[in-house]
Amino acid sequence: MELGLNGKVVLVTGGSKGIGLACAAAFAAEGARIAICSRSQENIDRACAALPNVLGIAADLIDAGAAVTVIDAVESELGPIDVLVNSAGAARRTPPDELTPALWRAAMDAKFFSYINAIDPLVKRMAARRSGVIVSVIGAGGKVAGTTHLAGGSANAALMLATAGLARAYAAQGVRVVGVSPGLTDTSRVAEGLEADARLAGISTDEARRHSIGRIPIGRLATPEEVAAAVVFLASAKASYITGVTIAMDGAQNPVVL
Repeated sequence: MELGLNGKVVLVTGGSKGIGLACAAAFAAEGARIAICSRSQENIDRACAALPNVLGIAADLIDAGAAVTVIDAVESELGPIDVLVNSAGAARRTPPDELTPALWRAAMDAKFFSYINAIDPLVKRMAARRSGVIVSVIGAGGKVAGTTHLAGGSANAALMLATAGLARAYAAQGVRVVGVSPGLTDTSRVAEGLEADARLAGISTDEARRHSIGRIPIGRLATPEEVAAAVVFLASAKASYITGVTIAMDGAQNPVVL
């Protein structure tokens, strides 16, 4: 399927590993011009070695000023950003008895503000150009409360509302804003979450993984590449009438009517 992404400028936050890296690779395969950012220069270097001709920038998007600096650098080097993919940051999964107000705040910084700090300046630039797409990889925890993911799930829920509201606010100016909410995906972040689940239940991490997979009707974790395929489609002209929604990808684990 021709998606019309050849030559488009795409910024993938959190693009050095996991779902973000899979998204960068998928857009590159469509001929897009890719920039990625990550807090870790080491991860950036590793990703750029795997994906030639990708612009890599190390930055912590919890800092709003750093997010603007990244956007400015990408647009100076590659041109106006056509697509923003948010995949940076994840709240630490924590058993409820270990939560503190500081950890709740850290979760909002790590997930909500690391996305909003990139979205806010860029959606306004896209609106001024009357063109652009923002796709946020959010997470199923924003709709289904997980015991070890209460703080992060709250951040995800806030991102879902922001996605819907920004889509409505900027639709008339040619900007689409959508979300993808993966369930359990085979990444290092999910592995860390399973360790927290195991501590809470007093079982091994392997057993926690088996229990988690057993609750997924499709019978396995998602792959980062499967999530990336959905992101690339949503960013393309083939999805030109899709905006303001967050699409679940959880293998039918939570079969709800939206």
